[in-house]
Amino acid sequence: MAHVDEDLIDTLIERLDLAAKARLLTGADFWSTPPEPVIGLRRMVLSDGPSGVRGENFDEREPSLSLPSATALGATWDPAAARRYGAALGAEARRQHADVVLGPTINLHRTPFGGRHFEALSEDPLLTGELAAAYVSGMQAHGVAATPKHYVANDAETARFTVENRVDERALREVYLAAFEPVVVRAGAWALMSAYNAVNGPTMSENRLLTEPLTGEWGFDGLVVSDWGAVRGTEASANAEQHLAMPGPVSSWGEALVEAVRAGRVAERTVDGKVRRLLRLAARVGALDGAAPAVTAPPAAEDGTVVARELAVAGMVLLRNTAGADPAPGGGRSGTGRADTGRTATGELPWDPASLGTVAVLGHNAALARTQGGGSATVRPAAVVSPLEGLRAALGAERVRYRLGAQVADGVQPFDPATISDPVTGAPGLRAVFRDAAGAELRSEHRRSASLIWMGPEIPGGTDHVEIAVRWAAPAGSHRIGAAALGHVVVEVDGRTVLDVDAVRTGDGGPGEALFEAPSVTADVDADGPLDLLLRFRPTGRDTTMRTVAVTVGAETVVADPGEEIAAAAALAAGSDVAVVVVGTNDRIESEGFDRTTLALPGHQDELVRAVAAANPRTVVVVNAGAPVLLPWRDEVAAVLLGWFGGERFGEAVADVLLGAAEPGGRLPTTWPDTGGERSVSSGVPVDGVLHYAEGVHIGHRNWLRHGDTPAYPFGHGLGYTTWTLDDAVVTNPPGAAPRVHVTLTNTGARAGRQVVQAYLARPGSAVERPARWLAGWAVVDAEPGTATAVLTLSPDALRHRADDGWAVEPGTWTVHIGFSVTDTPLTAGLTTP
Repeated sequence: MAHVDEDLIDTLIERLDLAAKARLLTGADFWSTPPEPVIGLRRMVLSDGPSGVRGENFDEREPSLSLPSATALGATWDPAAARRYGAALGAEARRQHADVVLGPTINLHRTPFGGRHFEALSEDPLLTGELAAAYVSGMQAHGVAATPKHYVANDAETARFTVENRVDERALREVYLAAFEPVVVRAGAWALMSAYNAVNGPTMSENRLLTEPLTGEWGFDGLVVSDWGAVRGTEASANAEQHLAMPGPVSSWGEALVEAVRAGRVAERTVDGKVRRLLRLAARVGALDGAAPAVTAPPAAEDGTVVARELAVAGMVLLRNTAGADPAPGGGRSGTGRADTGRTATGELPWDPASLGTVAVLGHNAALARTQGGGSATVRPAAVVSPLEGLRAALGAERVRYRLGAQVADGVQPFDPATISDPVTGAPGLRAVFRDAAGAELRSEHRRSASLIWMGPEIPGGTDHVEIAVRWAAPAGSHRIGAAALGHVVVEVDGRTVLDVDAVRTGDGGPGEALFEAPSVTADVDADGPLDLLLRFRPTGRDTTMRTVAVTVGAETVVADPGEEIAAAAALAAGSDVAVVVVGTNDRIESEGFDRTTLALPGHQDELVRAVAAANPRTVVVVNAGAPVLLPWRDEVAAVLLGWFGGERFGEAVADVLLGAAEPGGRLPTTWPDTGGERSVSSGVPVDGVLHYAEGVHIGHRNWLRHGDTPAYPFGHGLGYTTWTLDDAVVTNPPGAAPRVHVTLTNTGARAGRQVVQAYLARPGSAVERPARWLAGWAVVDAEPGTATAVLTLSPDALRHRADDGWAVEPGTWTVHIGFSVTDTPLTAGLTTP
């Protein structure tokens, strides 16, 4: 833990009266804590994470770095990559003047239907904990507090504000708390966020788990921040190890906490303990006069765009890579009449750009790539490189042809900034005006984006509605235009009212609904040139009270005949040498606030892939999704590359991998189901307000092995551009140190490559209920052709189990399985514990 002058903090607390102390324990506003000049405390700014740092607003004029989703980071299996990821965000936080970043998200992929799993790392507690600890260390090295979240068992979004998750003691300790322990005990996180949900009775802001193991056994000396609005009572939360209620300035504490102390229901020393932790955090981040910050000289920041591109490559998982078409006898052209250009000897990928012919790029996400899912993880990068743009930059526009193929994004999508201008001045962008009830202008802004969010003090007092004026360079033809908003919407086009409607609630009613789940309202218009739009938007009463205004003005993609569009895409593929189909999801499918009801790709994407694969056997599919989706056509295509939500340089990374400039380095951090209906897939839907974690310690791949189900792709799976053999494994168990597995392996291919060697434990005949096997250690190996060695340290935690009287290690012989995935373990060795 970073050293803090505790004597100074004690002195400062003594200078504060009860009301002043209570005031410090509720946010000053949505994103900051109150200052207290009397003791030299400045406000501290908290910013959403975990894959970007937005700062205090959603203003596109102040863009933020957007790294690949946490699932992509999980797929690297590489603590060095995770530390680099955290460091990049730490540097970004300093640039954005943020003191605290709300991340990493280290809840587990308990069920693939979890809507927010793109924010989390893995289904496995050991993999999650190791990567999260490295992330926290990287971030805090820059003097910025990481805030691991959401403690604990917030593993689904359905009824997240009210659900009680019932988890048995072994599963809670060995699985769900185990993912958090390394970030506290080893990485020394300076803050941590409590979750909305309840666990085994009390809601988490009032739960005993904040005391044990967090502040007791683990020795956490940081600040427990509530999820936004999660402190819903006064005394129970005040008497728990909950330290800061966000947001503010109104919460369940404040004057109610002062009254509870005066009435003797909460001890003042309890309040002092919370203030002490707040000031300790302030000292560490440099927000407290007289206290030396934990970091006085942060490391130099890397170029964020380089980090984003390289981490996207490192997390990409090559699921399948076969020869898409057999070369015709004598070489030259294949039996399909297509030039056999650019293919490698071992599989369709990587393509050689020097000899590659024409490329058909197909799919909505090819041009409108998703960099993150929806919700509080949203950031506004300066630019996003789509796969289409990345391939055109690498190969030239003349070789790359595009067709939509199938629609993915539904509802109103913001106008492309390149197509909009202020109808009065002609300047690029649009004009937004805040008006009072009489129509008087309170403030106007020139904005570059057509997706707009204002919060708190950004909204002028007395605002009744927002008026947006924009000229759209509409292509000739029919269009469906409108807004995504929550409230009353009026749209005029060239002076004619085309829309006057109330946009009503569709989501869970949570704090982010107006921002991230707003419904779309549209009208059909015809255009033969630019259109002048005037939109008036009046938020609903509750959202005005919450000081939130969010509106998107744009158009909805309309495919009149999906079959005809698919046929046109297939024809383009048939006339090209190779085809790339980019399939995926978007922020209306994967988001904070709701879980998925199906794992199927939205729209007609499955039909598109099958039609293109039938037209061109050299079809490669890139999956742009943050969590598992069904791939029913996977054996019909030449290659499948999982790109996740790839961050702002996603398209460049896709081109790097497809064209062989880089190796896809990822391995699956979560099991990929075949149908989603397997009995190994746990439910995240509560019954009568309760969600039973009935599988106990058998999470993820453990449950698949227990039931004997076969997934589409197992945990740990991933291919590369070379081939490997595992030659030998020797286990050593030196006294006083963790067991190690010394592995000899050989890169039998012709190029350098990356492999992740994985070790799983099994205990046949155990007296304790155990999984069939479980992850115990791994090593990332980068090697040229030839023999290499790897040393895998087995986590001591993987050997222990939770007994009635604490932790225990069962004596006897264990089997260590070594391989390249949980189901591909050709080597075994023995391990004996006393």
